[in-house]
Order: sequence, then structure tokens, then C-alpha cells
Amino acid sequence: MPEGPELHLASLFVNRMCEGLVFTGAVEKSEVNKNPEVPFCCDAYVIKAQSRGKEVILTLTPFKNDGDSKRKVGKHQSQHPMDVVFRFGMSGFFRFTSDDDIPKHAHLRFYTNESPRRVLSFEDTRRFGSWQANGTWQKDRGPCVMFEYESFRENVLSNLSDKAFDKPICETLLNQKYFNGIGNYLRAEILFRLQIPPFVKARTVLEGIELKNENKKEIKKTTDTAGKKGVTVETPDLLSLCHTVPLEVVKLGENGYTPAKAEYSVLQAWMQCYSVDGMNSLSDHNGRTIWFKGDPGPMVPKGAKSRKIKWKIQKDHDYTDSKKAKKTHTESIAIEKPAKKKDNIKVKKESATSKAQGGSKRQKKDTKRVKTEPADENTKSKKQGKRSSKVPPRTGTNKIKGQHVEEVIKTKRNSVTSKESATKAKPQRRSSGTRRGRSR
Repeated sequence: MPEGPELHLASLFVNRMCEGLVFTGAVEKSEVNKNPEVPFCCDAYVIKAQSRGKEVILTLTPFKNDGDSKRKVGKHQSQHPMDVVFRFGMSGFFRFTSDDDIPKHAHLRFYTNESPRRVLSFEDTRRFGSWQANGTWQKDRGPCVMFEYESFRENVLSNLSDKAFDKPICETLLNQKYFNGIGNYLRAEILFRLQIPPFVKARTVLEGIELKNENKKEIKKTTDTAGKKGVTVETPDLLSLCHTVPLEVVKLGENGYTPAKAEYSVLQAWMQCYSVDGMNSLSDHNGRTIWFKGDPGPMVPKGAKSRKIKWKIQKDHDYTDSKKAKKTHTESIAIEKPAKKKDNIKVKKESATSKAQGGSKRQKKDTKRVKTEPADENTKSKKQGKRSSKVPPRTGTNKIKGQHVEEVIKTKRNSVTSKESATKAKPQRRSSGTRRGRSR
């Protein structure tokens, strides 16, 4: 989220914390960060910051005391100032702490020359931020909307033929070539105040500004809040709000944006549209969520869906309390476990008895079927014949528990022996019948 106002507040924070302090040693980078090293090392240097749009420059300037004027500078000591350009990404900011309280995600560190020493850190949890040693302002970025207003306005209005202005106005406002410092929440607030649909072609909106304010120089006479007539007030346009709305956030000061404490309540109270209840939201062609009220405009992406993203305020966690909470949770589970085991045992026993009863009922039905089946070979099924042929003769007592099972096995054996005797006796009857017929 850090946009133009937040980066300007970050530069003010660095200048306030580093005023009158001397830094020393090498600039340290964390091992996990993939950004380049900052090759700066000096026994004594000072730090100053300045912002421009969505960039901040830290200037590291070596200096010598009057008593050290004759001291030779080492080979590895930096003798010239160095500019380090920072871009904050999604979660970057500066923090000033003691040496013992360096944050976990401090990816670039500057140490003071004092005892106990303190540290200016660039903290970035998501690691989308970046820095560049011996860098300058990016050439592709336009003038700052806050502190270079006249050149910003001229840069936009003199380049309306660019293809960037063929896009919806909500997407053009994120183009840092023309709107350096404007981000997601600022574009929503600016369009909402002017009641401009977000998905209208940018050129149509800005051409009207050029004709109205640059050529005709029209100024409307309106009534102020006190009700006094005749007070000349210049009606704001899109470009003027790109200048004044970010400055309103700057006036909120640190209460508006304090990422170290994850506190945004003042900034939330200031917002009129962004992530406010009752407002509509859609994803633009770049997948960014735009908040608005009313008609979105004719250039809405196909299949665009509403994305209700609410503020997620993260508080500083007390890890001791969280550990205690986890312990109480595990203890409650340990107390409930024995009761659950007993219930499971009961359920298993009940299921076992029900299975045994069901099995005994089935076995009784099988015994009835075996008794009622005729001994004739033509009437019995093929499956039953196969079963009877596969049943091996058994001797001795059966190891299966339960009297019902033993009775069933005995009945099956008797039925098999009776069937075998019947099949052997049948051919003899037929042969006797044929002999009688021949004798006759």
C-alpha cells in the first residue's frame, strides 16, 4: 500500500530520527534478501532523506571532525557521498530501534556511532521492496504529484495522445509515468469526490480539463461553507485533486500511517470510498481492485467480479500470551481424549455385537435353505454345485467360537453327504428301469 504520502512521511521520519546522529561502519544486508549489497563503509557519516512520488533517496555523506583533518582515510573507507534509492513495494518502511531490538525482516541496516548503538533499518515483510546503490530517480517516472505540481500537470496535458490514455481512467491513474505517487486507495478517493465512473476512457476526462482550465481559464463563483456569496473558488478538477488529496494524507501525520504499529484507524476514518461499506468494487484489467459508487462506466472488463476486500489490521502480537493460549488449548484436548476413547470402545463393542447377531441370523437362514433344498441334481443351481464340490471334508472340532456356527457347519456336511449319496444312487435306478424294459 505505501503510496506518495506514505513515502514522504517515511522521509520525514528518517530526517527526524537521524538528526544530529553520526553513523559508522559498513551498511549490512540480510542474507535472505536478493537485492544487491550497498558498498559503503565509513567511520563517520550522516544520513538525510528526500522523497519524490513513490521513491525515497537516502544520502550517506562522510565527514571529518576538526581533530581528524590530518587523519588518513583507509583504502576501504568511502570518501564520497552515496545515494541509495528505495522503492517500498507492498510493505516496506523504515524503523529506528536499539541494537537489541532489530526487527526480524530488517533487510538493510545502518548503525550509529554511539554506545549502546542504535539502528536505522529498512523493514520489508513481503520482500517486494527494492533499493539501488548510487542510484537516481527513475527516468520512467513523471514529476511528483505533491511537490512538482506545475510540471506534473504540464506533463499530463501535453501527452494526451499517448496510448496510456486509451485505457480506463482508473488504470491510467496508476501509471507512474504521468501520476507519480498515486496508488490504489488514492485513485478511488479522487474519482469518488468528482463522481467520475472508474471505467471511462481517460482521454475523454482529461481533454475536458484542458479546454476548461487551460484555454478558457474559467472560474466559477460559488458559495462557501459559511454561506457568504461572492467568494471566488476555483472548481477542482482531476489533476488538482491528484495534488491536494495526497497532501491531506500528509497532514494526518504519523497517526495516518504507522506501519511499525500496524495502526491505520485515522486513515480509515479519513477515507470516503476505499474499502468503505456501501461502496461497489470491481477488479480492473490488471487485477487491481477499484472502489466506486454508482455506474462503473462502459469499459468494465468482461467477467469482472466484485471483490469485497476489507482492512486487515495487524496488531503487535505478545508471543508469551499466544504460547499460553496454545498450552491451555492442548490441555483441554488432553482432558477430553480419554472420554472419546471410551466412547469409541463402546461403539466398537456395539458394532461387533450387531455384526455377530446379523451373522447368526444369516447363518440360520442358510441352514433353512440347506434343509429345504431337494436332492435332485437337475433342480439345484450350478453355483451351489460348485460350492458343494469345493467344500473339503473336515474332522475334529471347529475353532470358531459360538454354538450356532458349529451347528451350521454340521448341517452343511450332512447336506453334502446326502447329495453325494443321492447322485450315486440315481444312475442305478435308471439302469434298473431300462433293464426291465428290455426284459419285457
